[in-house]
Amino acid sequence: MSTATEQQHWAGQHWAGPLSAAVARLCTGLQPQVSERTAAGFGEVLRRLAAPLQVAVAGRIKSGKSTLVNALIGRRVAPTDVGECTRLVTRFQYGTVDRVEVVFRDGRKQAVPFDADGGIPADLGVDVATVSHLEAYLTNAVLRDLTVIDTPGLGSLDSDSVARTEELLGTEDAADLDPVSRNAVAGAEAVLYVVTQGVRADDQDALASFTAATASREAGPVNAIAVLNKADTLDPDEAGEVWGTAARLAATQARLLGSRVADVLPVIGLLAETAETGAFTTADAEALRSLAALDEVTRETLLLSADLFTSWECDVPEGVRAGLLERMDLFGVERALAALDADPGLTAGALRRALLDSSGLAAVLGRLDAVFRARADGIKAAAALASVTALAHASGDPGERQRVHDAIEVLLARPEAHQLRVLEALTLVAAGTVDMPADLAEEVVRVGSSTDAAEQLGLVGHGHQELTDYALERAGWWRSFSSFGATPAQARVAHVVHRAYFLIWQQLRGERR
Repeated sequence: MSTATEQQHWAGQHWAGPLSAAVARLCTGLQPQVSERTAAGFGEVLRRLAAPLQVAVAGRIKSGKSTLVNALIGRRVAPTDVGECTRLVTRFQYGTVDRVEVVFRDGRKQAVPFDADGGIPADLGVDVATVSHLEAYLTNAVLRDLTVIDTPGLGSLDSDSVARTEELLGTEDAADLDPVSRNAVAGAEAVLYVVTQGVRADDQDALASFTAATASREAGPVNAIAVLNKADTLDPDEAGEVWGTAARLAATQARLLGSRVADVLPVIGLLAETAETGAFTTADAEALRSLAALDEVTRETLLLSADLFTSWECDVPEGVRAGLLERMDLFGVERALAALDADPGLTAGALRRALLDSSGLAAVLGRLDAVFRARADGIKAAAALASVTALAHASGDPGERQRVHDAIEVLLARPEAHQLRVLEALTLVAAGTVDMPADLAEEVVRVGSSTDAAEQLGLVGHGHQELTDYALERAGWWRSFSSFGATPAQARVAHVVHRAYFLIWQQLRGERR
C-alpha cells in the first residue's frame, strides 16, 4: 500500500476519540519522513489505534487467569488445564464467525477447529516452539470494544512461556522481538493483573515494566487493575465471611502495589466462570436442591471438606457432587444452599444470578468500565505515543528521533491533548518520580483517574455551581503553588494540574449555557 493510499485508508477509520485520531494523524504525517522500517512500525501503531482496547490478563502461573478470561468473555473458551495452549499468548477478539488461527513466528497463519465443547483445542497439531500466538475470533458482543489477551503466566519453569508473557507486557527489549510478537513494543494497552494471597517482587516488576512500555514512564495506575482471585480460599473473618478477609487483603495488596495499579478487587474466578459461561445447568440446580433438603448433620458433614463432600454417603450421587465441586468449589455450594434456604422456590436462573453475585465479578466489570472503557481514548493514545517514541529510538537515526520528538511536542501542546499531560503527571506522582506532599499527590491522582468532573473534584453529589466554583478555586491554588514554593519538578506537575482544573471549570461553565 502506498503512503498516499495508506493515509486515505486511515483517514476513514473510526477512532476511540480525538486523542487517538490526533496520534493517528501524527503517525501518517511522519511515515514519509522516517525510514522504511520505522514507517512499517508506525503502520502497526495505526492498526492498533484503530482496533478495540487491548487488555491483557496477566499474573503468575496457577493464579486463575484463564478462568477469569472465560468469565469476562462469557464463554468457556480459554483452556484452564495445563497443555500446549496455556503456554501461548491468546488474543480473543470480535469476529463475525467463530474461528481460531495459529500465528507462527514467521508470519504464517493456520486455522484450527474448536474442540467439541467449543473451546480452543488442547492439542494444536503443530510445533509450539514455532508459534508466536493464537488469534481467537468470537461473536461475543463484549469483544466489540475490548480485545482480551490471555497470557501463559510468570513464574513458570517453562522459559518459553515466560518469555511470551514478557514480550506481551513489554519487559523484553522491543528491538529483539520478531515483528509479529512485538506489535510495536507491547501487545496490550491495559492490563488486568491477577494475584492470589501474596504479592511478590516479580509481580511488581512485571507491572512496572508493562506501564513503562505503554505509558512512557516507569509505572502508574493509568492502565492497570489488579484482582485478588480465589478469594474463597481465604479464612473467614470474625463474622464467618471470607469477603471481609478478602477486602482487607485486597486493601493491603493495593498499598503494596501502590502506584502500579488503579485498584485491587477480590473475585472468585471459578464461580464467575461457572455462572457466566452457561456451565451452571438446570441439573446442577436440582442437585443443589436435593442437597439443601438433606438433614442438617449430613449437610454440615459434607461441607467440612472437599473429600467429605464427594465421599460421604448421601442420596445425591458422588459423581454429581464431584461435578458441582469442580464447577463451584465448596464456597459456591455453600452460597447456593444458603440461597435455597432463604427461598426454596428459586429457579435455576435465579440461583445462577445469586452465584454470580457471590463471585465479585460485577465489581471487576464495573471497574473495567470506569478505568479502561471510559478512558480508552487516552490509554490508547498514550500507549501509541510510547510505541512511536520507542520505534524512533530503535532506528538509531538522531535526525529521525528528533523529527518524531518535535512532532509529539507539537501534538502535546494542543488543548485537546492535555489529557495526556494529566495522565503523565499522575504517573510521575504516583510512581514517586516527582515527590509531592501526600494530600497533593492524592489530589493529582484523583484529577487524573477519572473523566467525570465531580469525581475529579472529589465532590460527587454536590451541586453544579459548587463544582464550578471549586474548579476555579483549585485552578488558582495550583497556579500559585507552581510559582511559589514548588520545586522545579513539582512546578511542572502543578502547571498541568492547574490547566486541568481550568479546563474542568470551562466545561462546567459551558454546561450551564
